[in-house]
Amino acid sequence: MGTTDTTPDSPIPRLGLGTWQNTDFDQCRESVRTAIEVGYRHVDTAELYENERPVGAGVAAAGVPREDVYLATKVLHPREAGDVTRASIRAAVEGCLDRLAVDAVDLLYVHWPSDYDLDLVHSTLAELRDDGLTDGVGVSNYEPEHVDTALETDPAILANQVECHPLLPQGDLREHCADVGVDVVAYAPLAHGHVFDVPELQSVAEDHGVSVPRVTLAWLRAKGVAAVPKATSEAHVRDNWASRDLDLSDADVATIDGIERTERFFDPDYAPDW
Repeated sequence: MGTTDTTPDSPIPRLGLGTWQNTDFDQCRESVRTAIEVGYRHVDTAELYENERPVGAGVAAAGVPREDVYLATKVLHPREAGDVTRASIRAAVEGCLDRLAVDAVDLLYVHWPSDYDLDLVHSTLAELRDDGLTDGVGVSNYEPEHVDTALETDPAILANQVECHPLLPQGDLREHCADVGVDVVAYAPLAHGHVFDVPELQSVAEDHGVSVPRVTLAWLRAKGVAAVPKATSEAHVRDNWASRDLDLSDADVATIDGIERTERFFDPDYAPDW
């Protein structure tokens, strides 16, 4: 399936379109369609987002073959009801595929580690991968110990999607994932808009004559992190895409690395002990 703009070490395109909170059907469909026509080849959604139908419609509406689009979704959010069993996991995944109107996704994440039996979860997802329902399996919001547990069951885990941005650089987690061969994908890479208020990012952006989001996304790319910023308007879709043309200098990266402010913007009560 889609592998445009990847690295030799990962099949995951470095920049994707995030869709969290994009629940208006027409808006979501059009933002996905627009992003793909602009050049994006990575689209990220989740069972929890309740927008898989418009995401799938947007993928189908774009003038790009399905096999050229890297499509990712997530299951097993801790607020869902019912016991987690092999049957319930399979049913959840089949529901995602039905809503997306696809036979398989490129990447299927476990949305949160929660209190699940991770051996059961990851052995089941490995079976679903073998059955062709997904090309790859990933994890999300996993701390290093969760990553290691998952890898014991399924050594083919591809990625860990976590909150990551200049205010939460996740250095230790990124280093651990690199050591064990797991890619890092950043959600909320623009810190829910708080990057606009960071003087260091403003300074680098002014030096290059570009927007703060472009600088932020270029910094993540320099760190080897893929990113899935949410965007609904065509202007924001295009501005984020233009970050691919921005190469930061070592001094720029050092300036951003020197930001002393640290904030995590998504920390629900069911989150792991960060």
